[in-house]
Amino acid sequence: MKKLVGLSFVLILTFLFSLFTLSSVRADELEQIQKQIDDLEKQLELSQNATTPLESQVKSLEGQLEAISARLSAIQKDLAESEKDLDYQREILAKTVRSFYIRSFVDIPLLTLFASGDASETLKLIAFQAQTSKQDRTVIKEISEKIAKLADDKKRLASAQAQINKQSQFLKGEIASAKSFQSELEGKISALTARQQEILAEKSGTFQTTVGDVPLADDPNSRPDYSPGFSPAFAAFSFGAPHFKGMSQYGAFGRAKAGQNYEQILRAYYGEGVEIKDHNPDVQITVEGYGTYSLEEYAKRIYEMPGSWGDEGGMEALKAQAVAARSYALARGGSICATESCQVFKPSPKGGNWEEAVNQTRGKVVYANGAPFSTWYASTSGGYLESYSANGYSTPGFWDTPSGRSGWTSQAYEKTAGSPWFYKGWYKSRSGDSCGRSHPWLTSEEMADVLNGWKVLFEGGGDSSRVTPQGACWGGNPYSISELQSIGSYTSVSGVSVSYSESGITASVTFQTNKGSVTINGNDFYKAFNLRAPGRIALKSGLFNIEKK
Repeated sequence: MKKLVGLSFVLILTFLFSLFTLSSVRADELEQIQKQIDDLEKQLELSQNATTPLESQVKSLEGQLEAISARLSAIQKDLAESEKDLDYQREILAKTVRSFYIRSFVDIPLLTLFASGDASETLKLIAFQAQTSKQDRTVIKEISEKIAKLADDKKRLASAQAQINKQSQFLKGEIASAKSFQSELEGKISALTARQQEILAEKSGTFQTTVGDVPLADDPNSRPDYSPGFSPAFAAFSFGAPHFKGMSQYGAFGRAKAGQNYEQILRAYYGEGVEIKDHNPDVQITVEGYGTYSLEEYAKRIYEMPGSWGDEGGMEALKAQAVAARSYALARGGSICATESCQVFKPSPKGGNWEEAVNQTRGKVVYANGAPFSTWYASTSGGYLESYSANGYSTPGFWDTPSGRSGWTSQAYEKTAGSPWFYKGWYKSRSGDSCGRSHPWLTSEEMADVLNGWKVLFEGGGDSSRVTPQGACWGGNPYSISELQSIGSYTSVSGVSVSYSESGITASVTFQTNKGSVTINGNDFYKAFNLRAPGRIALKSGLFNIEKK
């Protein structure tokens, strides 16, 4: 058995380890990645299946060990209790053996006959001697067998226990080795799956960006008034795109145009619990790659909001940005990077309206709980700001409009400020790649395909790992439209409606299909859409709408 188990594990380990030479993965290698994942999962299952009977054997052996130990304990107890009796019986045995052998040589019937004058008495003596010899033999045999049996039982049970102990230890070692190998397999599978998700994250994830020096470029094809040239047509439009926390730059611009000053703007986005107060303007800020600047000289070199906004009624938005830029740098400990990963810095002062805004707010910083607050900001939130925390203080979550959610789509400050990302159909990556698509609109069949993907992802019936975009730009082994149709049975979509929650997300999406009406949780649809929609078409926000033409 040991040889069989050891051989099977050697074969499995040898075969499995041959699968793990993986090279650097690019998008066009997804099919190879998926095959490797499938192979790894298959071999993991084989390893687990081989381990399970070993674990059962160990449990069985442990049960046998317990039984043997119990029997040994009973024998040892019996031996201890009968030790004196055995010693006595050994003495009897020794005497009986001695007497028996003496009689064998001395108690001869003829001598007894000559020594007695009475024949009948002699015959009785001979018969008695014969009976005594027979009893002696019986005693000798019984005592000898009892001692031998007890000794043999103890020896055999001890040998069995040693053998089972050895076998148990061997199997436990095999199990430990197998489980260690399975853990290694699971780690490799997890790493590959993470890489797969990393590829899809380009499409489904949000990102951090700001307006920068000039307004965001607009794309006419991403607007809801674009005509795709076919009907029915469906498109997913995201409200906002970056991280949806802190100050909305376009929202600040809209608030400034509505007459709010920079302190009102800052308190709107960071909450009434913050303080706006003076800080030492000469404190030093170290910028990676550029050296050290005073707080004010650093602020003059921030390129995060167009100076032109100051000529369009947005001077107070520039001031709010200047205060937020100082606060953010100080909250990072005075050492900061120079890209949009932190906030954009250039070695030359920006000048113009921006420098005027910096000068007019000299030393002003946002504080929370006695320390500079990490004042996050981004271009466009889509009309709803999510709460976040720093310094033990949390910002509010709220609809960024003059009248709450009721005025969201028509009165949002970002919309009145003209943000091109307030409501957008995304079909390109940030680098401009569209994967062959010229707009975000889907046919009835393509939207039905997304629903079939949703069904596999959330209701089962297929391989969820194959719910990925079709086409060469993503690779892999995605389902074809017909394959997904055979699982989900959705072939066409004729209508759609969306509902929203008070917490700033799309609550649900209801489709009219060839199978009737189906309502999908908003977050579930968000995931299914981003995993299955063709090309680079994607939702960048959990707050979205689906339009039909």
